[in-house]
Amino acid sequence: MCTPNDKAVLHALFNPNVPFGNFDEQSPGDIEDNEDLDERFPPALLQQVCALERNGVEAAECGDVKTAILRFNEAIVLLPGRASAYNNRAQALRLQGDVTGALKDLDRAVELSGAKGVSGQKALVQRGLILRLQGNDDAARKDLQKAAQLGSAFAKQQLILMNPYAALCNNMLRDMVQKLHQKELNAETHKDVGDDRDA
Repeated sequence: MCTPNDKAVLHALFNPNVPFGNFDEQSPGDIEDNEDLDERFPPALLQQVCALERNGVEAAECGDVKTAILRFNEAIVLLPGRASAYNNRAQALRLQGDVTGALKDLDRAVELSGAKGVSGQKALVQRGLILRLQGNDDAARKDLQKAAQLGSAFAKQQLILMNPYAALCNNMLRDMVQKLHQKELNAETHKDVGDDRDA
């Protein structure tokens, strides 16, 4: 049984480009990109693969990662040239702790998508996050920059967080706002004390 919080966390893994908490507005996973690349696949086969991926995402959202991986494997066997299933399987592998397998699938998704479209964007974001967690900030920054150029707001946020100057500016701005707020409180306190003396 999935709690709403479990679904939100899993959704964030499968949909890194969507702001956290907006998962009800989006379709699950990377299954219906409507990318031009999908037009090269036979429609009936594509529909079958999308259904398998949808089942896999639903299984993962409910904690059944083994079934999710099986569904993504089936989708990959049917359409090995489609990036989406590799991207989704990578997320399931991450949930299992198989970071090496996830990176391999994300590399394949980036290759198949040509680092373009929704599948490419999602694979770049996910790979960038893994690389960042591994301490490979240069490679992570490159992936996130490509994803940001493709329109990923999440990737743009991550790039800002990785910028030491932005962090420094944010800290300075926070300190300045706190000092201004404190001055306003002090002025209010002195004003109230002065008003009491006049009375």
